[in-house]
Amino acid sequence: MKLFRKLRRNLIALGKVKSYIVYAFGEIVLIVIGILIAWKIGDLNEIRKNNVVEQKVYESLNEELNTNLRILNGLVAEYPRAIVRLENTLNYVGYTEDKITQGTKDTIINVLDKEVSLLDGSINSIINTTKFEFIESADLKDLIIMYPNKIQNFKEQDAKIKLIVANRLKPVLEKYISLVDMLPYTDPKYDSIRKYGAKSDYIGLLSDKEYQNSIIDRMLQTQIQFDHAKSLRSKTKILINTLAEELD
Repeated sequence: MKLFRKLRRNLIALGKVKSYIVYAFGEIVLIVIGILIAWKIGDLNEIRKNNVVEQKVYESLNEELNTNLRILNGLVAEYPRAIVRLENTLNYVGYTEDKITQGTKDTIINVLDKEVSLLDGSINSIINTTKFEFIESADLKDLIIMYPNKIQNFKEQDAKIKLIVANRLKPVLEKYISLVDMLPYTDPKYDSIRKYGAKSDYIGLLSDKEYQNSIIDRMLQTQIQFDHAKSLRSKTKILINTLAEELD
């Protein structure tokens, strides 16, 4: 800078005004170019940082979606079997004592509902924070916005089934069925309770209107949940494929 100032003074002292103007203009151009270069470098650094953040967002979301897809694949296979078990239970209504086999008893007391834990932490984090701004694809943004509602619908239906089991099925089962029937048959240490304990009344259970209604309600709600699972699995696959296109 000292060299530039000395050169400007010399040009003025020698009366070379035109040369000074040309020099001054050139100096201004150099300064502008330097600013533009620094600005461009800053932009490139910001783009690089944004790309890193975007990549991490995509990878986190992709991992969560693939976990959900594995869970949903299992559920889509399981729900039809659960519906068949419930239908079989209804077919036991009217059975006489001699037709109640051990397999029949096992089907009747098998009321447990599978725990389902679909993930939505990453996708909610994207929607509710500035991470959403780093996603460039409009199609991907639309799919991400709609996905949590699908998961919420699934969770609400799952909660409805659990309430049927906890508040309706289990109480009526406990009224008629002894928990002794759930103990291992091959273990001799339970022989005494089996021999002298209270007996189960499967005929009374199958004849109970509340039990019949509870089984029917659970079956209908499971059919609805089966449809939710298939729909959510389809949306999950679409989202995974769209995300894969962005990652490529």
